[in-house]
Formats: sequence, structure tokens, C-alpha cells
Amino acid sequence: MSDFDAITEESLVAKGGRKWSSFPGSIGAFIAEMDFGVAPAVRQSLQTIDDRDLYGYAPADLTADLRTATSSFCSEHYGWRIPVGHIEPASDVLAAFLGVLTHLTPPDTPIVLPTPAYMPFFDVARVTGRELIEVPMLRSESGWSFDLDAIASVLTPGATFVLCNPHNPIGKVFTEAELLALADVVEKAGARVFSDEIHAPVVYAPARHIPYATLTEATAAHTATATAASKAFNIPGLKCAQLILTSPSDREVWAKKGQFVSGAASNPGILATTAAYTHANDWLSEVTGYLKGNRDHFTDLVGSLLPGAAYIEPEGTYLAWLDLRGYGLESNLSDHIRSRAAVAVTEGRLCGQVGAGHIRFNFALPRPLLTEAVKRIARIL
Repeated sequence: MSDFDAITEESLVAKGGRKWSSFPGSIGAFIAEMDFGVAPAVRQSLQTIDDRDLYGYAPADLTADLRTATSSFCSEHYGWRIPVGHIEPASDVLAAFLGVLTHLTPPDTPIVLPTPAYMPFFDVARVTGRELIEVPMLRSESGWSFDLDAIASVLTPGATFVLCNPHNPIGKVFTEAELLALADVVEKAGARVFSDEIHAPVVYAPARHIPYATLTEATAAHTATATAASKAFNIPGLKCAQLILTSPSDREVWAKKGQFVSGAASNPGILATTAAYTHANDWLSEVTGYLKGNRDHFTDLVGSLLPGAAYIEPEGTYLAWLDLRGYGLESNLSDHIRSRAAVAVTEGRLCGQVGAGHIRFNFALPRPLLTEAVKRIARIL
């Protein structure tokens, strides 16, 4: 029995976090954070705030350490040796995306988004006034894939294609061949890519994360990559992400215009991220192993208790995408499940038009609570 199994609903509620306070009385399986605390090295790193009285603006040595730690982590885990000068801090991935759109893309160019998609990407389009073009992904019994013909038909020069890899909410980890095929379409269109790789550390073998910008000189030139320790190391509230600029022209523009984005990472986030990337790999391995067990258990539960559901097992992240249209429910699914089963999940329609009749389920729960949540959903369906 893992120590994580012993975490109780009462203790999670007592913490008062958003995942367990937003819908009192419900098992929290919606917002993308884990219930397993943080690595000891992360917790210890925050003592530096008091030790050095770091309540002011981030000093240069903190951001230098962050850049070095990010480069070393990416080299160790993905074989990506990033020059530290290519790494910029940001408060979070969405802030980085807003900065990329504002400073590195032509005004009034569209955002092309494969769906289902991470919900806030739709908000970014509304905030920036950009046209958002949804391109549904293809789904078969063997898995998910890009509709490359549909993508090619809507990509225009300067358009921004949003790549989320590993993908939120479907959990797909794209292969090298799939990414190269996408790159060919993007390059022919004269478009660019914003690559959200925030879930990259949480991938289940035999899947392997391949940073899109590392594929070719062309992908490096047309890509801005954003990542963070927030999902894999469970520190989203500390506000620190990394924007990786592999295009020399992007770095030149960013040096002139990107200071408000790069200066917005918090001192606690910088310290915690540096500690996570440098000293918490054993914790990450333990958590990833537990999450894989949860993923496998969830697959078994769906197969036995939800035979009417369509489901493709995720290759990465701790998010599952469930198609529940077989139960005759296509709208207000999350409200229905929360009110009748006391389980809080994400409404699929928030992930795009193709999300009707679907839910996103966060399985980063203590396994007894994961089991209880699926049983509750099965009873009411």
C-alpha cells in the first residue's frame, strides 16, 4: 500500500484548496492538480524566502539558477540541451502564450486549435480578440491523430497552431512521425507553433516525450515552447513557467518587448521550480509510478463499471477523457454527475464543440477515492 493511498478526503478538504473547496461534499476530479503534496526539496526551498528575506523583486542569481535548472532537466529527461539564454521566466504557460501572441505574431492572425482542447485556450482567443479555428482531432479504435488535411486547409501565413503535448485533455503523447508530419504542414503554410509542454514529465512507458522544437531547424525557427514544473511537481499556485525561444528573431524581439512577461514569475515559484528540476527526480519517479497505477486501475474500472463509455487510455498526464454519449447524456454532464454522484469533473463542452457528451476526469487521486469516484458515476449512469 502506497502512502498516497492513505490520504483521506477529510485531510484534503481541511487543506482548503480549490480542488476540494469549490464543490463541498464532492470528490475533486476536475482541476488539474494532484492530491499528493510536494517533494521535500520543494518544501525546503521555500525556506530561502525567509532566510534571504526575498520578498522583493527576483534577483539575477535566482533567475540564472532557474534557467540552468530548466536546461539541465530538459537535457536529462528529453535529450534537449537548451542554451540558458533561450529560456525566459513567465508566471504561467497562459501568460507566456499571451506574450507570444502579442509580441511574436502578426496582429489579427488566427489561432488554430485541435479539439478537444485545454479550456483556457478558448479564453485566450477571446481576451486577444483573435479568431479561433477549431479543428477536431481524428479518433479511431487505435487512438487519436491530427486531421492534417483539415489543419492545412485553415492554416494561413502567420497563424498560430497550438500544440499541446502531452495533450490535455486526451492524454496523447505524439510520436516523432506525427510531429514531423505536422511540422511539414505548418512550414508549408508559413505558420508558427505555440507548443504547450507543461505535462511533459508525466509520460508512461513506452510513450516518450519529444519536444517539438527539437525536430528540425524549421521547427526550432517557427516554435515558441512553454513548460513548467507546476503539473508534474504539483506547484501551480507558485506561479513560475518557462518560455523557450529557439528562434533568434523571436529572442531579438522578446529582448525588446517581453520584459513584463519575463519579470512576472514569483520568487517562491522560481525557488520551488529550481529545486524541483534539480533535487526532486526521485519524488517525480515515485509519483509517476503511482499515477501509472491509477491510470491502469481507472482503465479497469471504466471497462467493468462503465461499459457504455468510449475511452482511449492516456499515454501521459493524469487526465482522462471519457465519452459518455452512450448513456444518452450530451449536455450538462458535469452538473448531473456532481449533483447526483457528488463527483466534480470538467464539462467536456468547455473543451470545444466536440466535447458534448464527454467529461475530463483527473485521476491524480488517492486510489481509494479514485475507485469511489468511478463507482459513484457508474451508479448514477
